[in-house]
Amino acid sequence: MPQTHPRNQIILAPSRVDHNGIMSIFLAGTTTRTDDTRDWREVLTESLADLPLTVINPYRSDWDSSWREDITCEPFREQVEWELDMQEKAHIVVIFFHPATEAPISLLELGLCARAKKAIVVCPEGYKKRGNVQIICQRYGLEIAENFDTLKEVIVKRLPTGSL
Repeated sequence: MPQTHPRNQIILAPSRVDHNGIMSIFLAGTTTRTDDTRDWREVLTESLADLPLTVINPYRSDWDSSWREDITCEPFREQVEWELDMQEKAHIVVIFFHPATEAPISLLELGLCARAKKAIVVCPEGYKKRGNVQIICQRYGLEIAENFDTLKEVIVKRLPTGSL
């Protein structure tokens, strides 16, 4: 069920409701739990609450560790296909590479959306493959936000004039 805030909408997996915001943002990137006190998606979503956006969050509170990462595992397949569909529909794909993780799927997600130029990347110092990420971003003209403080500013710059 989508959660709606005064000026934005949050869609959680596996919901397929229509987007209400003037732009949609898919939150790709690190899903592995880290030492951070809160999930980065939760923190970013709260910081965007005052913007007329649809935030698409692939986090699943009902994720079951018995789901095999295999095409024949129906719940796993449903999740991956949902993520691919939502990334294609989104105007922006935010990809976060946490330094404490290797994030191989996040690298795949970056590769899938690099040519479309709709990714905004957060890749802090210390991420193992940071050089690769920087080169891809430079080659395809993708913006890199140095941290979450600058990420909101980069997103706001992408909003249509007069939408705030």
